[in-house]
Amino acid sequence: MVEVSTSILNVEKGKEAETFMKLEKAKTDYFHIDVMDGKFVKKNTYDKMFSYSSYIKRISNLPLDVHLMVEDVKTAVDEFLAVEPNIITFHLEAFKEKEEIKNMINYIKQNNCKVGISIKPETKLEEVYEFLPYVHLCLIMTVEPGKGGQTYLKEMTKKVSDFKKYVDENNLEIDIEVDGGINLVTAEEVKKAGANILVSGTAILLAKDYKEIIDELKK
Repeated sequence: MVEVSTSILNVEKGKEAETFMKLEKAKTDYFHIDVMDGKFVKKNTYDKMFSYSSYIKRISNLPLDVHLMVEDVKTAVDEFLAVEPNIITFHLEAFKEKEEIKNMINYIKQNNCKVGISIKPETKLEEVYEFLPYVHLCLIMTVEPGKGGQTYLKEMTKKVSDFKKYVDENNLEIDIEVDGGINLVTAEEVKKAGANILVSGTAILLAKDYKEIIDELKK
C-alpha cells in the first residue's frame, strides 16, 4: 500500500487553514513538514514550519511527517517534539560521527516518536545501511534538498531500486520514502522501484482536485 505525504512548504499565504482542511478531506496520509535552517540548506523555513505544525495539530488528527534539513538536529528535535509528530527524520549528512547518529536515533525513540534517516542524492546507500535495523523509515532525496518544485533526478530510480533490493535481502521492516519532483509520471517510476511513501508538494497543491491526484499517486 502506497501512502502520500503532502509537503506544505509552498502552501499559499492566507489560505493555510483552507488548504490543510482540503488536504485532510482528500485523504493525504501525512502532512510533510520541511524544516530548513538556512545553514544545512540555503532556505530557512524553521519558524514557518513550526507555526504550521502547531496549527495543524490544533485542527487535524492527521500525522505529521517532520523532515529536518538542519545542522543542529538535537535542538530541532526538541522543539518539534512539542507538536507530537508521528515521525521525525533527520539527515545522515548532518553528523560527522556514527555514534552521534545512533544516539540521536535512540533519543527520538525515547521520546515516543518514530525515527527516520534521510540521505541526499550524492550520498552512497552503503553509508546508511548499518542504521537501518534501528529506524522506521529511510527517506531518499530525489532532488537536492532545499527548495520545492525541483525536477526529479532520473538516476535516483536505480538508487531506490537498489535500496529496496538490500531491504528485501536483509529482511528489514522499513518504510521507503522518496522526496523531490514527485508527480504522476515520476511516481510510477519510484513505486515500481520500491518506494511506499511518496512526498509530493507542488504537484498536489497546483492540482484543481486534491483528492483526484492523491488517489492517483496512491494507486
